[in-house]
Amino acid sequence: MLGLLDIFRKKEREKKKIGEDLTKPTELEKFFGDDKETYEALVNVMFLDPRKINTPMKEAAEKAKKFEKEKDSLNAKIWYEIAGGLAIYEGNVKKVVEFFSECERIQPNTKYLIIKDPEKAVAKAQEYYREHLRA
Repeated sequence: MLGLLDIFRKKEREKKKIGEDLTKPTELEKFFGDDKETYEALVNVMFLDPRKINTPMKEAAEKAKKFEKEKDSLNAKIWYEIAGGLAIYEGNVKKVVEFFSECERIQPNTKYLIIKDPEKAVAKAQEYYREHLRA
């Protein structure tokens, strides 16, 4: 009987440990600290390591336009998001606004907080990249 209780207690300890891991802030959350607004603007649109994207921004935008002409709004939106993420990495605020505005136009029920204050968001993303993408 003692063995069964030990198993139960071990499972409870494991659940607590997993729960603790979920509440730990991510590196990105730590980086943004109390700036929740900018974090929320970037968390779903910036690439943590855009160097791993093998498509240049211009090509991603061309693919988005091609899919849009083919009336494939889902793929068009995806490629505009990729182009927008790469524009963030390149620090191109004008292109960030252009690409994410296109996403909103294609799917009006989706809103991109980065459009609200793109200069601040892109500047903060650039700071993140300088700190975390050394090599």
